[in-house]
Amino acid sequence: MDRTTVSEAPAAGARTAWVTALLAVLAGPALVHLLTSEPMGMWRQLSSVTGLVALSALVCTAALPSRLRGLTRAFGIETVVGLHRQLGILSAVLIAVHLGAVVAANPTQVALLMVPTAPNRARAAVAATVSIGLLVVLAVWKRKFNLRYEVWRWLHLMLAVFVLGGTALHVLWLQHLVTDAVMGPLLATLGILVVVVFAMRWWGRAVLDGGEFTVQAVRAENPTVTTLVLSPREGGEGLRFSPGQFAWVRLQRSAVEEHPFTIASSAHDPRYTEFTIRGTGDFATGVRDLRPGESVWVDGPYGSFTCDDVPAAGLVLIAGGVGITPMMSMLRTAADRGDQRPHRLIYVARDTGDLLFRDELAMLRHYLDLEVTEVLRRPSATWTGATGEIDVALLSTVLRTLDLGARNDYFLCGPPSMVSDVHGALTVMGVRDDHIHTEQFDMA
Repeated sequence: MDRTTVSEAPAAGARTAWVTALLAVLAGPALVHLLTSEPMGMWRQLSSVTGLVALSALVCTAALPSRLRGLTRAFGIETVVGLHRQLGILSAVLIAVHLGAVVAANPTQVALLMVPTAPNRARAAVAATVSIGLLVVLAVWKRKFNLRYEVWRWLHLMLAVFVLGGTALHVLWLQHLVTDAVMGPLLATLGILVVVVFAMRWWGRAVLDGGEFTVQAVRAENPTVTTLVLSPREGGEGLRFSPGQFAWVRLQRSAVEEHPFTIASSAHDPRYTEFTIRGTGDFATGVRDLRPGESVWVDGPYGSFTCDDVPAAGLVLIAGGVGITPMMSMLRTAADRGDQRPHRLIYVARDTGDLLFRDELAMLRHYLDLEVTEVLRRPSATWTGATGEIDVALLSTVLRTLDLGARNDYFLCGPPSMVSDVHGALTVMGVRDDHIHTEQFDMA
């Protein structure tokens, strides 16, 4: 049987199912309302439709990043986060159009925007509108604010709660659709969907899934990078994953603070799971202070950034900084499986102190058809290797030993600018887009 059929057909079916479900939630309520409501003026109709689509988009926006494993495996975390961001912006635009249509239908209703004298339903709407506006600003200009991940995450969650809470109260206090025989149950279903997704996200995974692991070792790779080695609790199964996937790590069972990290260990042996973590903040300090025997909680695996899903004849792995971690998982797994395909690794770092796993990569060359190209952005005077950017010239040199007539897949992981530049260079070289797989280190 054709290998492409085996690996890609189930994924295509899953994507179709998820897209169908998303479209049903996004457009269903507005379509039902149009088909069942009495005729009304243009502006009133527009206000109802835009309000309902905005509400549905908010439900989808809330559900998308809530760790639905089938969703992230079907589309990849970048696509899911990108859609989450786009639907959030769409919701904000629709809310603005909804407000404009409300005022156009009856200009006296501009008084609803005067918070001190407005009824509660209008106050709730204003609170939700201001909150989603701030969310959009935070998402679009996040790099300009230069916020720490923890601060950005808490602001994002707090504003999201205000948006969803304000919207729900507005719909309830408006009493326009919730009492309708058709729309009432439909809106209640959307509300239940949000509650179920959030309950599983914040409570179910911690209590039902468990995910408790024991610290085996904490290993310093350099002053800012630490490797955390975990094993399952006695009687546990371990973490089964595909090389390149990631998981969320928290240091206490009920802790709200948790961080996503790529799994760096081999997928061949679930008895040990490793995360290589860069950071100098409180969470990274907490990781470095862990002692063998202590507990850590892991929620995963997630993502579709894995070589297990592609029928490649050869693999080209291009990493920047700590983006080497999924590549190490792929290479370690390949060595454990006796994989004889050619592997080419291009590793970009600031200086030699940031080049991780050099000794292990040298050892892996004895077990794999592996060539490693190290690239430094700030080389010392004695450095004799490659420097600067990963461009067409460097890629052509690295790929000269590959059979370019066969299918080779390219895995890119690192800062957004690096991933974008390398993707562009590969496109110039004629590499098909569906053979390029990316994962960026960025906030939603």
